Amino acid sequence: MKRRDFLLGGAVIAAGLAWWMKPGDRGAPYTEYFRALNRELKAHGSMQPSMLIDLDRLDHNIDQVAATLRNAGKAWRIVEKSLPSHKLIDYISRRANTRRLMSFHQPFLSLDTEFFPDFDVLMGKPLPARAAQRFYSEHKPGGFDPSRQLQWLIDTPQRLAEYLQLAQGLGTKLLVNIELDVGLHRGGIADEAPLRELLDVIAANPLHLEFGGFMGYDAHVGMGVPAIFGSAPELLSKAMAIYARCVDFTRREYPQLWRNDLTLNAGGSPSYTLHPRESISNDISTGTALLKPSHYDLDTLSAHVPAAYIATPVLKKTGPIRLPALDDKSKIFSWWDPNQRETFFVYGGWWRADFASPRGLQLNEMFGRSANQELVNASPAVGLHVGDQIFLRPQISESVLLEFGDLVILRGGKIVDSWPVFQAES
Repeated sequence: MKRRDFLLGGAVIAAGLAWWMKPGDRGAPYTEYFRALNRELKAHGSMQPSMLIDLDRLDHNIDQVAATLRNAGKAWRIVEKSLPSHKLIDYISRRANTRRLMSFHQPFLSLDTEFFPDFDVLMGKPLPARAAQRFYSEHKPGGFDPSRQLQWLIDTPQRLAEYLQLAQGLGTKLLVNIELDVGLHRGGIADEAPLRELLDVIAANPLHLEFGGFMGYDAHVGMGVPAIFGSAPELLSKAMAIYARCVDFTRREYPQLWRNDLTLNAGGSPSYTLHPRESISNDISTGTALLKPSHYDLDTLSAHVPAAYIATPVLKKTGPIRLPALDDKSKIFSWWDPNQRETFFVYGGWWRADFASPRGLQLNEMFGRSANQELVNASPAVGLHVGDQIFLRPQISESVLLEFGDLVILRGGKIVDSWPVFQAES
């Protein structure tokens, strides 16, 4: 048997097995929601890959978060990395009536303090001291006051020593927040001995360091941990027990550092709905939940709706799948699989995203991926034509939102604005 025929036979067998094992989805036309978006984008869109933000759906999610935290007596801190657009953040902050932000990236931090001079900012990860130094070298006096409005996150004695040296060199005071390991095990403090070491340094240097509070991120509570290891309420209880131990130790051993207005931050999009159960934290971070990408289809976010979609136009429609080198022999695949009886090449591709509409779209692993013209197969039932849009849900929000230029803003299914995203260049 010739090697080519052998490979073709193996491919046919693999295709057949895949066909019998997969769900029987033969595709379907757009739902009414996406049919209306397709008409709008064909009439008024850029006809290139775009990130869509549906304000009606976003409003629903904002109101879910705001009501949950308001009823629990906790402040809401907007997570900037998940919503990297100053107009998007401003829209959310106004609707939710919050002026608190969590930042993760020095160039974005510099933009935050320029766009939002009255915000309170907490760093969501400990930055290298060199990055903090760069922030101060770029920061323009007036407006935002870092000594009052910016909390640097500290996770180790070594980092605190570096930040102290930076503060002494700048002749300023740094507000520092201590990262707690409440079960995620991504770094931070969980025991009294290292906590004492940090608090001793802060207490001994009142001219250059001020204690701002604690941050305990608990994403493992809402996602990523098999249920056999504990339910979400059980994991939250364990997390907050660690948090409470650190709080009690600080209040008891360092009363001179304790204030009623300290930031006791916790939560995250996967777990924010659970925090009304506890009374330790006073500040909850949430961002991605507002857009609900597909990776956040969680029980804890069942009341949220997807509010962000990627849209990209069909450039070519070429009929049943034809694979390089196999040529006409490729028709065996469309015989086995009706979802390979139409082939479309779309503008762009290879995104961290899942197909949303029309139903039944699929990638072709044998053809491979492309960031230039992605091949998408489907059944003829999808009814797509050249110029129509396909829609995808991003799997995450943060970095994916930066890949498409200005966000396309929708209200009532119509394009109403475009909002620029942050530029990471410095």
